[in-house]
Amino acid sequence: MTGQRTRTIDRGEQAELSRLLAAGPFDVALRAAIRARGLGLDRIRYRLRGRGTTVSLATLSHWQSGRCRPERPESLEALRNLEDILNVPDGSLSKLLGPPRGRARFHVQAPPLN
Repeated sequence: MTGQRTRTIDRGEQAELSRLLAAGPFDVALRAAIRARGLGLDRIRYRLRGRGTTVSLATLSHWQSGRCRPERPESLEALRNLEDILNVPDGSLSKLLGPPRGRARFHVQAPPLN
């Protein structure tokens, strides 16, 4: 016994997951893939760690809530492992990320000179 939890998903769930993996958005597709796989975030983190990838629970939670997304090289590697753990096609979640977002800088604007 490997301790691997399996879950069967019905056709409707499978169709919805396929649609989300094709069109996104990333956070909704990730959440659906996690739900379909039937694993909690702690279990996913444990499996990622077994592959040499360290991701915090907060990070996984932020990815699936849309608060942030994987962008750094280490995070993109974690995402490739995550796709395998979630049994979704290679690159199906990665392609939903699109181009990297620009980094906003906060500047204090000086008051206008009169």
